[in-house]
Amino acid sequence: MNPESEPILLAGPTAVGKSAIALRLAELLNGEIISVDSMQVYRGLDIGTAKPAAEERRRVPHHLIDILDLSASFDAAQFVLRARQTIAEIRSRSRVPILCGGTGLYFKAFLEGITQMPPSDARLRAELEATPLPELLRELQARDPVAFERIDRRNPRRVVRALEVIRLSGRAFSAQRADWLGASRITHYASTLYCFTRSLDDLRVRIDARVDDMFRRGLMAETQQLLAHGLVQNPTALQALGYRQVVEHLHGERSLADTIELVKVRTRQFAKRQLTWFRHQTVAQWIHLEKDQHLGQAAEALSRSLSETRGGS
Repeated sequence: MNPESEPILLAGPTAVGKSAIALRLAELLNGEIISVDSMQVYRGLDIGTAKPAAEERRRVPHHLIDILDLSASFDAAQFVLRARQTIAEIRSRSRVPILCGGTGLYFKAFLEGITQMPPSDARLRAELEATPLPELLRELQARDPVAFERIDRRNPRRVVRALEVIRLSGRAFSAQRADWLGASRITHYASTLYCFTRSLDDLRVRIDARVDDMFRRGLMAETQQLLAHGLVQNPTALQALGYRQVVEHLHGERSLADTIELVKVRTRQFAKRQLTWFRHQTVAQWIHLEKDQHLGQAAEALSRSLSETRGGS
């Protein structure tokens, strides 16, 4: 395999600037971008997931965006399959695949593989989703204290999946994830994961500006349209930052100003969790971005570094 066409992996927290860097890097290296985002796969989730604009997609081909209706499910295993197929297609065109996104689980599954957990059971899933979250958490704490301590307990989707696996397999969810996390690397790609970061103050300013822009661009109207197309019926898509909070506002739970502030708070919390994930669950080469640093220049610096590394390999 030509090392110059090996996939390039770019990760980092939301609003750090990785998408802009990936776009410029793709132009410099004759690349195409594969989205590593669990929400951008859904058609209609546009503003709230910060999908690349039409003009950006004309500049550089993007993949694994807008591939599913809201009624469909998607997981790490499906991502790995589709990503590898897409990489083969990109390389057949003598172009460079650039995987870019913030879904850490997808990066880890891509690089290390994933254990064969039991597939979802529709009847059991419906039963668990109808159970109040506090009750689910009590069961998880009793049956798998390790998973209870590690899981995002404010994310019903993840709690439901953990209990679903426990009930179907009769084994602790944490033990099965440990099997996967301890697995030998099965990828045949000699790829380095580059993870971008900023100071927390800088990231907070960027997140707040992004959320304000999303509401100015019509996140409210987009959410209302999605409600008519089954947003509430897809618990995965409804977890996308911003949409749940807007739905709650539309139901009269809080004012618009409070909703905007809540989305900012939730996004900041999410960014911190992303940083923690990448630091503890991956082996990454970290790139610190300075405040007001030109992202095009950051891409050019990375391009030069990649050329030196791959040229010497």
